[in-house]
Amino acid sequence: MDNIFIPKKKEPIEEIKGYTIKYGNIVEDGKVIDEVLVSYFKEPKSYTTENMCEINSHGGNIVVKKILELCLKNGADLAEPGEFTKRAFLNGRIDLAQAESVIDVINAKSEKEVKAGIKQLKGGLSKEISDIKQEIMDVMVNIEVAIDYPEYDVEEVTNNQIVTMLDSVEEKLRKLESTFDNGKLIKEGIKTAIIGKPNAGKSSLLNRILKEDRAIVTEYEGTTRDTIEEFVSINGIPLKLIDTAGIRKAEDEVEKIGIYKSKEIAKEADLIIAIFDSSKPLSNEDEEILEIIKDKKSIIILNKIDLNQKIKKDDERLKIVSNCIIEISALNNIGIDNLYEEITKLFALNQISFDNDIVITNVRHKNLIHKAIESINKTKNTLKEKMPIDIVAVYIKDILEDLGNITGEFVTEDIINEIFSKFCLGK
Repeated sequence: MDNIFIPKKKEPIEEIKGYTIKYGNIVEDGKVIDEVLVSYFKEPKSYTTENMCEINSHGGNIVVKKILELCLKNGADLAEPGEFTKRAFLNGRIDLAQAESVIDVINAKSEKEVKAGIKQLKGGLSKEISDIKQEIMDVMVNIEVAIDYPEYDVEEVTNNQIVTMLDSVEEKLRKLESTFDNGKLIKEGIKTAIIGKPNAGKSSLLNRILKEDRAIVTEYEGTTRDTIEEFVSINGIPLKLIDTAGIRKAEDEVEKIGIYKSKEIAKEADLIIAIFDSSKPLSNEDEEILEIIKDKKSIIILNKIDLNQKIKKDDERLKIVSNCIIEISALNNIGIDNLYEEITKLFALNQISFDNDIVITNVRHKNLIHKAIESINKTKNTLKEKMPIDIVAVYIKDILEDLGNITGEFVTEDIINEIFSKFCLGK
């Protein structure tokens, strides 16, 4: 650092205090490259627990590139993806679950996803897993006694303790696992398909929600031939909105493909917004759309209420398919707020308190929790089959290993590398 940074007030680097900033110049062969601030962090009180410094320059591609080249020329190595967070994990400052939350916070698409990531970064999930493991370890102590001192008749008492512990741990893990459905929606967004006949107002509705002209809107039918996907946050809930081709009997081969895709997307969607032109009576195509949304989580939109309505909210054909029917005018921006309120109610994600609740958003964690539950059931079977206590202990250790893989205690190097490869450069 001394080769390229000349501070205004010179001081031996070993005497510089941590969490301080030095003002000076980055130089090359005596020529000033930029006027900078350099922040110093002393071990172990740094992000990675190592000695670190950060150069704050004026920015701009040319200046930053030149400073980076100077650093590399003077012995620095270019950081790999997730380099600093990986070092923080390997040096024991954070566990693997906390490390994974860093990328969740960086990639968050909604306020709720940020809150879930911050909760995990603070160690919420890690603390829960640690408490569960301690509950198991408290019983494992007695198991080890029973194994080491078989002459004492404590096995029956120990078995009773094991059953009680397994029931308690299973209940807690199942509660954690059950949060993944909401966690998946928070992280990936509610996959929302907007379906309807051509010119029912699908693209107009999409544009209203996005507050921009994302989709082409004309008076001609069949304008949308392919799907349009956009993310939007509604009341802190992320929605992956998909505008689809209008559903009708088409002659055009391209439009036929678009309509087929519309129906397939509707099948896979978490939510369907079915939009109808309320100024026209229900047609055969509308009846087909009602059949598609039957037994699905759906919201029916009666659009164009600014015109003479031919379809009303109290129509029994609509009410038997969906409990949620909203009247709007996408053209005049009437009733859109009611749609936001209904989506919020349908998924109840606003009821999650991230101050108290732990929500599993990571599929790796969910799979390991499920695996731990399977190990619990295997352990219970060994007890039912009256297997020796040392065999029971092996299965209990499998539970501990499954949980330890979440926080990184037993995780392999390949998994570590795979996790950090998803990070941005140097994070």
